[in-house]
Amino acid sequence: MNKFWNGIRQKVLGEKDLASIGVANIIGSGISAIFWFYIASIIEPAEYGEIHYFLGIAGIAQIFSLVATSNVFTVYTAKRIKIQSTLITISLCVSLVSAIILFLLFNRSDIIFLLFGYVIFEMINGILLGKKLFSTYAKIFLIQKILTISLGVIFYLVFGIEGIIFALALSYVPYIKIIVTELKCTKINFSLLDNRKGFLLNNYGLNLSGAMGSQLDKIVIAPLLGFELLGNYSLALQFFVILLILPNVVFKYLLSHDSSGKEKNELKKYTIFLTIGFAIIGVILLPLIIPITFPKFLEAIDAIRIMSIGIIPATISLIIQSKLLALEKSKFVLISKIINVLTILIGFISLGPIYGIIGLAVVFVLASTFESLFLFISSKLKRIENNE
Repeated sequence: MNKFWNGIRQKVLGEKDLASIGVANIIGSGISAIFWFYIASIIEPAEYGEIHYFLGIAGIAQIFSLVATSNVFTVYTAKRIKIQSTLITISLCVSLVSAIILFLLFNRSDIIFLLFGYVIFEMINGILLGKKLFSTYAKIFLIQKILTISLGVIFYLVFGIEGIIFALALSYVPYIKIIVTELKCTKINFSLLDNRKGFLLNNYGLNLSGAMGSQLDKIVIAPLLGFELLGNYSLALQFFVILLILPNVVFKYLLSHDSSGKEKNELKKYTIFLTIGFAIIGVILLPLIIPITFPKFLEAIDAIRIMSIGIIPATISLIIQSKLLALEKSKFVLISKIINVLTILIGFISLGPIYGIIGLAVVFVLASTFESLFLFISSKLKRIENNE
């Protein structure tokens, strides 16, 4: 048993670059979680739900605007293909169109600024990871999270809940300098897109369907079941995000290495074992703190227990996605995300009004499970194994 745990420690924590990403993501995500937990502890569930509803609106706008996903930037940067400025320019132009639409629909400037923050954040992170500048990635990621909690608290105290989204948008300002530098380093060359349209389109669809799954739930719940239930669901989802920190860190690390032809199979195995432990913690321990820390969010307790199980299939999905994306076989990942979105959409609409937050949590886990099963089967296909 000691040998087993020493193996986990060496493989998961012994990689220097992985440690850089891991420490940044764990600390940064912890800072972000503290901020959202603080906000949840001082406002009503309905207000918490309303904030996350508009975050979901900005998130969906980002999905349509981000023509090249973070994963695309990572793969092409790791392969030393000078396409970054071209993809950045296209994404920013589409973001401008999305911003105009958002203003006409909601007449809110805060979600427009947040949209551009989201887009820039994803692009730069992909480039830094592709260049294997893990230390730089870690530093700027932490700066953004520190700004999130400091500006978020200040703006809340001064402007109330209306200032929170503005504060979040301003936290992405440090990324602007990096994106300007990147635009100067590589020339815009649309001819580079000619032989890569399939991979780009598949990844755009992948981002569209995948991120839809993480944002569509908020958009569906609010009009269907109200802001209060959305607030409880969002708090449960926040705990799920915390449990998934390590698998997300490993995915970011794996993608750049898989794209370079350097697989880390033992790391993948140990990550799955650790995730099972996190799921047990989520089922048994996390619900115990809700009545003490968040007495207004008691409806979230059972949802946390159920959703914690979902980190196991979610982790398996991330690991397989890294392999498929590195091989530029993104169509399989795209189909898996579509399965996830359809499960959430159909399940939320059918089970949400009947079983409430319990039904939503069950559907959430089922969506992740169906996605991982499809990816596992797809990765075992002979043509994938032969890289055809």
